[in-house]
Amino acid sequence: MERLWGLFQRAQQLSPRSSQTVYQRVEGPRKGHLEEEEEDGEEGAETLAHFCPMELRGPEPLGSRPRQPNLIPWAAAGRRAAPYLVLTALLIFTGAFLLGYVAFRGSCQACGDSVLVVSEDVNYEPDLDFHQGRLYWSDLQAMFLQFLGEGRLEDTIRQTSLRERVAGSAGMAALTQDIRAALSRQKLDHVWTDTHYVGLQFPDPAHPNTLHWVDEAGKVGEQLPLEDPDVYCPYSAIGNVTGELVYAHYGRPEDLQDLRARGVDPVGRLLLVRVGVISFAQKVTNAQDFGAQGVLIYPEPADFSQDPPKPSLSSQQAVYGHVHLGTGDPYTPGFPSFNQTQFPPVASSGLPSIPAQPISADIASRLLRKLKGPVAPQEWQGSLLGSPYHLGPGPRLRLVVNNHRTSTPINNIFGCIEGRSEPDHYVVIGAQRDAWGPGAAKSAVGTAILLELVRTFSSMVSNGFRPRRSLLFISWDGGDFGSVGSTEWLEGYLSVLHLKAVVYVSLDNAVLGDDKFHAKTSPLLTSLIESVLKQVDSPNHSGQTLYEQVVFTNPSWDAEVIRPLPMDSSAYSFTAFVGVPAVEFSFMEDDQAYPFLHTKEDTYENLHKVLQGRLPAVAQAVAQLAGQLLIRLSHDRLLPLDFGRYGDVVLRHIGNLNEFSGDLKARGLTLQWVYSARGDYIRAAEKLRQEIYSSEERDERLTRMYNVRIMRPTPHLQFQLLHFLPFSYSKNSTPQPFDVKKWVEFYFLSQYVSPADSPFRHIFMGRGDHTLGALLDHLRLLRSNSSGTPGATSSTGFQESRFRRQLALLTWTLQGAANALSGDVWNIDNNF
Repeated sequence: MERLWGLFQRAQQLSPRSSQTVYQRVEGPRKGHLEEEEEDGEEGAETLAHFCPMELRGPEPLGSRPRQPNLIPWAAAGRRAAPYLVLTALLIFTGAFLLGYVAFRGSCQACGDSVLVVSEDVNYEPDLDFHQGRLYWSDLQAMFLQFLGEGRLEDTIRQTSLRERVAGSAGMAALTQDIRAALSRQKLDHVWTDTHYVGLQFPDPAHPNTLHWVDEAGKVGEQLPLEDPDVYCPYSAIGNVTGELVYAHYGRPEDLQDLRARGVDPVGRLLLVRVGVISFAQKVTNAQDFGAQGVLIYPEPADFSQDPPKPSLSSQQAVYGHVHLGTGDPYTPGFPSFNQTQFPPVASSGLPSIPAQPISADIASRLLRKLKGPVAPQEWQGSLLGSPYHLGPGPRLRLVVNNHRTSTPINNIFGCIEGRSEPDHYVVIGAQRDAWGPGAAKSAVGTAILLELVRTFSSMVSNGFRPRRSLLFISWDGGDFGSVGSTEWLEGYLSVLHLKAVVYVSLDNAVLGDDKFHAKTSPLLTSLIESVLKQVDSPNHSGQTLYEQVVFTNPSWDAEVIRPLPMDSSAYSFTAFVGVPAVEFSFMEDDQAYPFLHTKEDTYENLHKVLQGRLPAVAQAVAQLAGQLLIRLSHDRLLPLDFGRYGDVVLRHIGNLNEFSGDLKARGLTLQWVYSARGDYIRAAEKLRQEIYSSEERDERLTRMYNVRIMRPTPHLQFQLLHFLPFSYSKNSTPQPFDVKKWVEFYFLSQYVSPADSPFRHIFMGRGDHTLGALLDHLRLLRSNSSGTPGATSSTGFQESRFRRQLALLTWTLQGAANALSGDVWNIDNNF
């Protein structure tokens, strides 16, 4: 106790304060013992072992003698050494900081490579490089561009365009083997082929399609020569029809309504329409809906470039195009066409009931000269005649179509690089392989870019790169018949791809010019496309990126670049049928269509001339764009999908309904339900966005509490589990971020219609009565009813019962998407 008390007393002496009560030594025989102890302390004696009698005193009065410093030697030495210790610690800390900065350069999330914005780097996860230590975004980008630059894109385009590759042909079988062998030589984890047996339609060489004049007595007269009997419309109705000829511009609904308004009724007549603006299938469907007997489709020279240095389509050349309003095998709608499938006895509702046939500009010119009736509007005029076009009617014609259906095997080719952390999530990139003619622009460019990307990523894998998610490279067959190969694959693996496909990137129609760049895509990918455009050099504007080229023309870059997905793209089925966000890139001519697409003049030479020697540079730019997109999608820890963009889309689309509010109110109807669902979705999307970006670390710690392996549930259940289990587990049992964003597209597929009856269930991009577009078309009939009175209905006018059903389908699909994003059922209020 004596030692402890002495220790406490000396500690008090080292730091006394005048305003406090202190303990001081008692005067007496042991006076001076401190000095003796201090001396002993210097000798190392046990100075703190003695007990010192203490008395309690108040503070020293002012003016009293100052206390002598009683510092023990080790404390004094410590005070003298303190500055050196602080300086040494500071030097050690600075050296460690600099060493750490050098060792981990590039991993700073907010101050990475200057070409990336912060939101991009936040998700980046470095890769292990066995040669250099680690790979960062700038390393991957440089590696990708280095290996891509070693390719021979132009030679592959030329060689592919010279090969016969009609679906089902011997030439296609040989090309399939060659491409599979090429993939097998690369450093891929899996290479395989899927075979589908599909119904394709071909012309009958023994009974070619014909077109004849018919006189007033109904007697068949002179035959109009169809220059190339191989040019036809797959899936046209079979048979013969006779009727007067009428000119109907592009065959759009508004064209046919305008025609009728000018006193020329399309009912019972043959329509002459121009190539372009909408697909062949849409032209024929519209003609059928307006009561036409058949359709003739020709290329109007005025729609193509008249620039003398650039080649133009021959006036004797017709344009090929299928007329099935849909994708996939139309004889097995909603079912995969594997060999063992027991085909149901049904056909697609998108098959037309009237015949259609392509003709050349020369034949069209002969027909237009015979037309009488009103002069066509100025915007309908073309360059085939020296005089104005007339609407008709004209002489009667007889059209005979003898195409025949054949069961044909087609083969899709697959190559896969397995992901490191999420191998069961697929980033898919594909290109059509088949072509009706040379198909240089149609499919040779896409095939060449696909093979080059396979080679490039394979080389990157050999040098240490391994994506987080799996990369799936696919060469599609049957594309010229309506994306048959891709759709059949989607139908065959629908339940798997709903859960595992993350994004699809299409390389079809990638190079059709070099003046403008378009991205046909889902809104989820818009922000990612913007960031990648800033990193790819323009192929024809030196010193500019693609983004700078675009904004130079229009500061609103997305208005200039972003387009909806067309049905004739393989990407369309991924989004409208499966609910997977997709994109298709295209370089286009400035306000002019590429004239040779779907013709026998789509050769490498013509494509090269149209681009005036810039084909290699433009193809390289597409490859860079697609490749860097793949790196981001396959390697970012958090998928770079901006589901907040759909809030803007919902506002814009449903805002179109406002103009009909008054018409509906007059009938006692309202759009309040759909407005309420719109608001719920926008609020839920914004709330979820904030939760994801503000609670990522918390969610990760929460996930570690769930030390169980979770089997991947259905998409609906996954959304319901979001609040509690925001991470999923891959097959190696490593917890992964549960990325809800990839499911957003899926929830715009209407759950209230049958996939077999309405395969394109997407309420914004699909087709059918459940879509917003169909509802708007129906509402427009409110103003076209002749009676204009509430309650008036007819088979062709506004129908209240149909409107109520359409409104319910749209409202509850949108409300379902909002509910899914909201998470828990107790947080949802569906009371309208």
